[in-house]
Amino acid sequence: MVFKDNDEKEVVIWKHIEKETKEDYIYLKSELDKLGYIVQSVVLDGKSGIEKAFKDIPRQMCHFHMRQIIKRYITMNPKLEAGKDLKIIMSSLTRTTEKNFSKRVEDWYKKYEQFLAEKTKSATTGKLHYTHPRLRSAYNSLIKHTPYLFTYKNKKYKHLNIQNTTNSIEGGIFSHMKNKISLHRGIPKGKKLSFVDFYLIKLGKK
Repeated sequence: MVFKDNDEKEVVIWKHIEKETKEDYIYLKSELDKLGYIVQSVVLDGKSGIEKAFKDIPRQMCHFHMRQIIKRYITMNPKLEAGKDLKIIMSSLTRTTEKNFSKRVEDWYKKYEQFLAEKTKSATTGKLHYTHPRLRSAYNSLIKHTPYLFTYKNKKYKHLNIQNTTNSIEGGIFSHMKNKISLHRGIPKGKKLSFVDFYLIKLGKK
């Protein structure tokens, strides 16, 4: 887990973890406070832990992760018309406004509301379940994250220069680090972690 200062383009603090938790984010946020940093905004990837740790700070949902979440539910080549229409809406994410995007999602839901409400009886249990649960999950995820998809365009936060993706970490740090580690696939986990520390220190504050 890495925290990077977007203004100074430097890695500030990190922690080795097995799985992201709210407690990890809260801990690193407290460490930032101790270092004298004031967090003015945060770009998140959908993990609930980030949202809770930075609940009083302007939050931007990463557009790349939002598209990946929806793609995971409807696939890259959706077969259902509802999935195809949702894919078209998602393709406009970086070129639209919150008002227009929300309206398109709302219209999509109205069009497919009955379709999404369809239920099928299980052949084994006899219980009813939603026929299209993945489409419902895609919609629910959009509704949850839409309030944070356009923070970077909000004039109120223009001076913060908020990014709309976490690419500066995903592509600028993690991908390069993974490439270097992959050259030494056989080294023990302990040495890999030491390499990660060394790599991040080199990217840290000069």
